[in-house]
Amino acid sequence: MTKAELINDIAVSTGYDKTTISNIVEAGMASIKKSVAEGENVYLRGFGSFIAKIRRAKVARNISKNISVNVPEHKIAAFKASKEFNEMVR
Repeated sequence: MTKAELINDIAVSTGYDKTTISNIVEAGMASIKKSVAEGENVYLRGFGSFIAKIRRAKVARNISKNISVNVPEHKIAAFKASKEFNEMVR
């Protein structure tokens, strides 16, 4: 499902127009991205959690130049589905 399909599905089920739903979806995603970027986790009960994980520093290889490269510790965005969500998927 794409974002456009999601917006269309919500518009059909709620009766609101697509532009209103699109603005709401965009604002929600922007809020989630902003919170996670600032280090704050977002918990949506029954759906899942958007969190910032820390990847430890490591030594990687650039195989084209055959050299070792140090990759510093950094954060990545992650999503962890709720127990209910995982059970629905199974």
